[in-house]
Formats: sequence, C-alpha cells, structure tokens
Amino acid sequence: MIPVQPTGVHDRPLRVVALGGGHGLQATLRALRLLTDDVTAVVTVADDGGSSGRMRRELGLLPPGDLRKALAALAAEDDGGQLWSTVFQHRFGGSGALAGHAVGNLLIAGLLEVLGDPVLALEEVARLLGVRGRVLPMCNEPLDIEAEVTGLDEDASAVRRIRGQVAVATTPGQVRRIRLYNGLTNGNGHPNGGRSAPPKACPQAVEAVLGADVVLLGPGSWFTSVLPHLLVPELHEALVSTTASKVVVLNLVPQPGETAGFSPERHLDVLCQHAPRLRVDAVVADVDSVPTPERLRTAAASLGAVAHLATITAGGRPDRHDPAALAVSLRDALRYHPQHDQRV
Repeated sequence: MIPVQPTGVHDRPLRVVALGGGHGLQATLRALRLLTDDVTAVVTVADDGGSSGRMRRELGLLPPGDLRKALAALAAEDDGGQLWSTVFQHRFGGSGALAGHAVGNLLIAGLLEVLGDPVLALEEVARLLGVRGRVLPMCNEPLDIEAEVTGLDEDASAVRRIRGQVAVATTPGQVRRIRLYNGLTNGNGHPNGGRSAPPKACPQAVEAVLGADVVLLGPGSWFTSVLPHLLVPELHEALVSTTASKVVVLNLVPQPGETAGFSPERHLDVLCQHAPRLRVDAVVADVDSVPTPERLRTAAASLGAVAHLATITAGGRPDRHDPAALAVSLRDALRYHPQHDQRV
C-alpha cells in the first residue's frame, strides 16, 4: 500500500468515495485500494445489455454487472479471495440458458430476490469475497438513460432521442445531453414508465458522499457511467454540498460512439453542462492523452480545479490505467488541496 500519512488529529484511513461503473470504476478502485482501506464505490444501475440486461428484463432486478465488477476490484487478494474473485467473474459458455451469464451476476440476483434489499445483498457478497471497502448502488431501482443525439440524419443538427444504455453507448451520432428515468419493469419485463418521478438515490450512497474526505468521478463511459450520478437529485445535492475534495479522472482515449472526437477539455465542458453548480478541486489526466495541456488547464480552472498531468497508463496499453501510477497521481493531486485535517 502506498503510504498514507495523516497530518491532523484523526488517526484513521482516508475516506474515499468513487462514483462510476464498468471498467473505468474498476481502474479507480484498484488504484484507491493502494491508498486506503476505506473505499466506497457508488455504482450506476442503468445497464441494459448482456447478462445484466437479461436479468433486468426477466426478473425486474437491478442490473448486477457493474456491481459485480466493483466487488471484484475490491476483493481480498489472498489465495481464498483470489479463487472466489475468479469464480465470481467467470462466465458460462455454451448455448443454453446460462450462456453468457457471470456467476457473480447470478449470485447477486439471487441475494436481491431473497433479501429484497440491494444494500444488504451487496454486503453479503462483500463478506464472501473479503472485500476491503463497500459497494453501493447509485439507486435501489434500475434506471433508463435517454440521450439527445445529433448527426443521425441528413440534417446534422437534427436531434433524436435514444433510450437505453447500450443504444446510447454505441450510437454513431454525437451525444449532446442525457436524462435519467425510472427503469422499473412489470411482471412481463416491459417498462412501467416512471417518467414523471425523478430517480431516488440510495440513502447510504448519499451519506457516503457527505461523509467522505475525497470523492472521485471517472474514468469511464462519460455519458453512461459517470454523468448519471449527477442526474439523481439527492446525489447531485450531496456532490455539490459535500466538504470532500472532488477529483475528476479523465479517460485515456475517446470512446467510439459516446465521446468520439471529444478532447479532454470537452469532457469537462459536458460535465459542467450537466451539473453547473458542481465545483471540482483537481482533474487528473494522462500526459500523453492531452494534446493541448493549456486548454485542459483552462477548462479545469473554470470548474475551480487544478489539472494534474502524469503518466498513468499501463506499459504497452495506452487505453488502460496502471493502478499504482494512478494511485500516486491521485495522492499528489490531493496533497495539492489540503482541505481536511487528514490528507495523503
């Protein structure tokens, strides 16, 4: 573990909350576990593809895939923990009913049905895997993402609305803005609607953000994993009002579909459009992923942040974060913003 050196009166680990989903959140969590044992992952619940989408449609449950990935990233690293983590991530092959399902998805789904409480279900899985930290859903009910997209018609400025995480993530157009809707289904797996009711945050997730020393947003699919957290009213208010240092970690490469052609500073512009009241303390980016550092520094400053550029990619993999390098970069960024009694 990279040394954490408390400088104040509170002799406890740094309390960090990371918001996101998918592989981006996994990268953040693997870096954070090198800094502190007190990590809470707050995970998006709008996935509607693959194994998660099938379970969501057939059972009306939270999509478990992103929750599974976060749990695996924080699982114990001893022999027993590694075995369970491997099994947890294993996908069934073949062509039958189980084909494509991950063991962890099935386990989470079973606990969700038996316990009826997502937070309790995830706590039980965390105990089994020896998780250091905590994994929480962004909301206790599944959500749908709807995006305003241009570039799909002869008139390049014409706006279409596309609904669903997979559809938004793979659109050949350019995503301009997203909204969230309640994604509950009826007994036949069809949407119940819910457009009139705003999504309701998981109370424990709100508490975690308000009680954190540090809150991280990104990396990850910008419109489908990162920004959704800002569109849940209670979570949005918690992010705006928390006294925690707030850090944005930018992606290494633009994502086909969602952010094709986006510059690093464009990611921050979109963040500001969806949460104009949000102030940020630091923006962390890979130095080789930023063509014009001065533009990024200007965009970061508009959010109240300082840009921190360093080499944080894995050797030979320009599209993958190196956990140790990211951890060092996060530590350095936080040292630059001593807002709390305790800092790394």
